[in-house]
Amino acid sequence: MKKNSHFTTFLFLCGFVALAAYLDSPFSIIHSSYSYSTTSEPAVVQPVDVEPPTDVPVLEYMLDDVKKMNGYFVETYQEYEVYYDEDGKVVKREPTSKTESIRYWEEDLKMEP
Repeated sequence: MKKNSHFTTFLFLCGFVALAAYLDSPFSIIHSSYSYSTTSEPAVVQPVDVEPPTDVPVLEYMLDDVKKMNGYFVETYQEYEVYYDEDGKVVKREPTSKTESIRYWEEDLKMEP
């Protein structure tokens, strides 16, 4: 009796896995409204030439200040919004409120011969 019970459970699990695999496939009844191609060739798409907008700023950091504090050199950088024209020349440069600081130990800057 136990063998029959295990066999029935095994058949049920196999049937359940087969049904789940069928429903997950693109050819099942659930996915009949979608169109699938059986070819293995990739779709060919022509690239579109898009000019990058010139009114979008580029964020750049510029050195603002260098201080020596407690054996460290502290460099402060200010973030700027930089606007360029079509020729790559700077049209406008506006500072933002963001700053970054980098701290160097004085001994790290000394070079040994």
